[in-house]
Amino acid sequence: MSVRRLAEDQFQPAAFAFNDENAAWADKTIQKYPAGRQQSAVIPLLMRAQEQDGWVTRAAIEKVADMLDMAYIRVLEVATFYTQFQLGPVGTRAHIQVCGTTPCMLRGSESLMAVCKSKIHHHPFERNADGTLSWEEVECLGACVNAPMVMIGKDTYEDLTPERLEEIIDTFEAGNGASIKVGPQIDRHFSSPEGGPTSLLTEEPKAKKVSAKKAVEEAVTAKVDAAPVPPSEAARAKSTDAETNAALKTPVTAPKAAAKNAKAAEEQPAPATAAQVAAPAKPSLTDKNRPAGIEKPATLDDLKMISGVGPKIEATLHEIGIFTFAQVASWKKAEREWVDGYLNFKGRIERDDWVKQAKALAKGGEAEYIKVFGKKPR
Repeated sequence: MSVRRLAEDQFQPAAFAFNDENAAWADKTIQKYPAGRQQSAVIPLLMRAQEQDGWVTRAAIEKVADMLDMAYIRVLEVATFYTQFQLGPVGTRAHIQVCGTTPCMLRGSESLMAVCKSKIHHHPFERNADGTLSWEEVECLGACVNAPMVMIGKDTYEDLTPERLEEIIDTFEAGNGASIKVGPQIDRHFSSPEGGPTSLLTEEPKAKKVSAKKAVEEAVTAKVDAAPVPPSEAARAKSTDAETNAALKTPVTAPKAAAKNAKAAEEQPAPATAAQVAAPAKPSLTDKNRPAGIEKPATLDDLKMISGVGPKIEATLHEIGIFTFAQVASWKKAEREWVDGYLNFKGRIERDDWVKQAKALAKGGEAEYIKVFGKKPR
């Protein structure tokens, strides 16, 4: 574990006091613990002090220690042990905690940190020029299925792309952070599958199965009803004796054959409904979100260098006027969703991050791609 120390004296205020609202809250919180156990309130009181001032100052540590009748060193031990406590000044509008644990790292958290370095400061815990923003790398934030993600204050922002994080940072810097939807930033409800549930869905009732025995009886009855009665034997049809009534005579093999056919029908799966077999409709070519196409240039970019694009997909992209890396690199979210739907990719464009790949290839070809991704394009 890294060494955590209090901020230098130049940043430390001379004193700390809870405001009236927080002071009343602190007294009520301390009273929740039985006599002799009030020191258990140290963590919630330190958190409330941090929420009030943005970080935990030396004066706040000493104030909490006095309130709980604790030695200063004991409260300092708590503050320096738990990384949830900021021991130095952070951004006044947003301190961005980027998860760097394995699931988020595999899904692109390093790109999110690159955004923070570019838009805030190259070093973690350092504020931007206006003092409004800061960032740090943290361990697991607990929403691995929606990786990569960041936490700002008490809220998490998940399923992020570098472009979306840039938008979030700009919004917080403008003082409008409350307007951003928290949680997943894509078409996902909490931790449900992307695009909606895929199991335990309501299905149309399956075709009713008929038992083999009943099918035989129905087949025999139908054959008897349909059997012609010879005119010369019409008088004999009144007899109920199967041996003398031709209308009741059926081949000996009829029940066996009917039973075999009925059993085969029973084992046959119910036919798929129209909703189950219907393919999703492609978005219209006249849709406003369709990316702008261009005339076929004399020299084409090899779009197959983008992971996820093969000869067939490249040909389809050419059909809609997409010939260059720069075009793909400029796609906004709505345009990416349109192409994803047109190709029936089910989110693959976002998962493979076509935009990031195209930006690298447009900027410096294979050399830039290797620099960004650490490997050659496919």
